[in-house]
Amino acid sequence: MSTKESERNSSAQETLDILYEISQLLNTQLDKATLATCVGMVENGVNPEALAAVIQELRREGAATTPDVQSSSTSNTHAR
Repeated sequence: MSTKESERNSSAQETLDILYEISQLLNTQLDKATLATCVGMVENGVNPEALAAVIQELRREGAATTPDVQSSSTSNTHAR
């Protein structure tokens, strides 16, 4: 790996680390891999506000299905 490429990778990692720290302070609940994916999508032209709206909607849908999963697993446990 060339020195320039190494410096570029180091800089990108440092930037991601800083963004991750900011996301933790803002309580975004994004892990580093998800955050890196989001950053990559924005760098490729995805509208950040639209991306945030999609993430929020997915979380709402996930939260709406979670009680169903818990109640069905609870009823399965009682059926035994």
